[in-house]
Amino acid sequence: MLNKIREARKNESGFTLIELLMVIVILGVLSGIVVFAVSGIQDRGALSACKSEVKTIAVAEEANYAQKGTYADLAGLVTNGFLRSGTPKYVASANASDGSLTLVASPPSGCSAA
Repeated sequence: MLNKIREARKNESGFTLIELLMVIVILGVLSGIVVFAVSGIQDRGALSACKSEVKTIAVAEEANYAQKGTYADLAGLVTNGFLRSGTPKYVASANASDGSLTLVASPPSGCSAA
C-alpha cells in the first residue's frame, strides 16, 4: 500500500518554481501596461470635462447678461438660477464685469475659454 502511494507521487507532475515566476513576471508586465494606458485616458477625460464646463459657464454668463443686463460671478450665476449649486468643479473663478469673460481653471492644464 505504501509503495503504491510513493509510486503515485512520483508520477505526479506540477509546475516548477521557474515556471511560476515567469507567469508572475508576465502578469506584472501586462498589468503595468494597462495601468499606464488607462491613466492617459483619464487625463483626457478631465480635460474634456473642464472644456465643457468652461463653455457651460460662458453660456450661463451670456444668459445672465441677456436677462439681467450685467455679468455676474459664479455665485451670482447660481443665485440667478443659471447654474446649479456645486456646478464648477474645474473652474475656480469667473470674472466678467467688463464684458470680457475671464475663467481660471484649476486642475487640468490646457483648459481655457478658447
